[in-house]
This record gives sequence, structure tokens and C-alpha cells, in this order.
Amino acid sequence: MAASAPTPHGTGFPTEGRCGYYVEKKKRFCRMVVAAGKRFCGEHAGAAEEENARKRILCPLDPKHTVYEDQLAKHLKKCNSRERPKPDFFIQDINAGLKDETEIPEQLVPISFLSEEQMGNLIKKLRKASEGLNSTLKDQIMSHPALHDALNDPKNGDSATKHLKQQASILGNIEKLKLLGPRRCFVEFGAGKGKLSHWVDIALKDAEKVHFILVEKVTTRFKVDGKHRKKNSVFERLQIDIQHLCLNKIPLLSKEKLPVVGIGKHLCGVATGVIGDIMWAKNISGL
Repeated sequence: MAASAPTPHGTGFPTEGRCGYYVEKKKRFCRMVVAAGKRFCGEHAGAAEEENARKRILCPLDPKHTVYEDQLAKHLKKCNSRERPKPDFFIQDINAGLKDETEIPEQLVPISFLSEEQMGNLIKKLRKASEGLNSTLKDQIMSHPALHDALNDPKNGDSATKHLKQQASILGNIEKLKLLGPRRCFVEFGAGKGKLSHWVDIALKDAEKVHFILVEKVTTRFKVDGKHRKKNSVFERLQIDIQHLCLNKIPLLSKEKLPVVGIGKHLCGVATGVIGDIMWAKNISGL
């Protein structure tokens, strides 16, 4: 956690009711809500003079947050990163590929560790394996009217504009493929805050019988899917690694039997490959 002194000069004042700790890395005050009569949130309480006697340590379950050392035992029982009972749709390594010992190298090493000769041999193998494949990808940068107002908001910074353009392009491509419609379930992989599903829902307006399943392996703050209360849309969030996700055991999918549309914006290359395998599996209700 990169932060500086609680109240540096020339930075203004924190918002009323919010933490007074200045986060140097983000060049702003912490935005967490503080308890009545407190100046700092629980995460930064160690900065307050009256709290200096108590020591905060990294949570052993998730080092992204801290906890008072004398309250560790109590915290571990309610921490969002604690081990929980596995749901029916959790099947260990169901999407991890084959585990035949003859196919697993004795030792996996990063590509950067390979010698020049080993790298050359690897390149030859890849070229041979990809012979005859159409490897030329055509850019399909599109947009969608659902994001018109958001894209033209003068308050947008460079980062917000970039993400909005990406989301608009994804929606445009979904519509071009005739996948943007009623009576289906959208599964957003690597959902994060759920903004892609949010815009899909906006684009569908009052389409009937639309379900959203947002898959994310970590706890996420500032989620937007919780704000949706439309009669025709149902949002469900699953905290699970896609490596262990069995789609056809998700109650909503097995009950409704709706066609499934897989969407995603924040997936890495490996995860994208895994999603391809999941979506094309024969036991899925529909695609």
C-alpha cells in the first residue's frame, strides 16, 4: 500500500464523511467512509494519533488489505477471502485441460529462461503447428448508440474514454453477430465491476427474459450490477475461477434452459482460450 503522510500540503481537504488519509500513488484522499467521530477509515486508522498504539498487519488470506493484529482471529472468520463451501458448479480443474502425465513437462519454465537454440526450436514447432491456419485478424472496431451520451460526456478522462470505446465496440460486435436480443443469458467472464453487462442491459432496454451471470474470481468493490432492479433482467454474481467453473451446473442455466452468450473484456490470453473451450463444450444448453 503506497501512501504518504495523512494530510499533505496543497492537496485540499477530504470529502466530508470520508477518510482523511492521502494516498500518494493515486494523488487523492482515500474515499472510504469513516465511522462517526473518526478521521480515518479502518484501513488507515493506524495513521491517527489515537490509534498508533495498535499495530495493523497484512491479512494472511488477502494481502491487499490490513487488519489489527489483536483482531486477526476474529477477522479471519469473516474475511471475504476466507475459504467457503464449494457450490455445485465448482469442479476442481474441470477446464484445466488433460492431466495425462505423459503430456505434462517435468518442469515448466518461463519463455525468457530459454536459450537461443531452445527458442528457435519452439518457434519452428509453432510455425509448423499453425501451417494452413488463417492467422490474419481483421479489426472490427465498432460502436453502439447505447453509449453515445456516456462517450460524449466532457467529464471523461482518457482512461474512462478508453474503456467506454472498448465497451461500445464489444456491444457493436455482439449486435452485428445478432446475439444482442431477448430470452438469453449473458455470461460475463472476468466481470470485475460488471460494467460490460451493465451496458448490454442498457442496450437491451425492455427486452424480456434476460439473465446475466457475472463470473469473477476475486472480491470486487464498486460493483454496478447491484444497482440493476429491472423487472425483465436478472443479475447473478459468481465468485469463482473459470478454471473450476462448470456452466451446466449453474442453477439458473439448468433451470431456464436459455441460450448462452459469453462476453468478456478483461480476460488474459490463457483465460480467453479456456472460455472458448467452455462455450463450445457439448454439454452446454445453447450458444
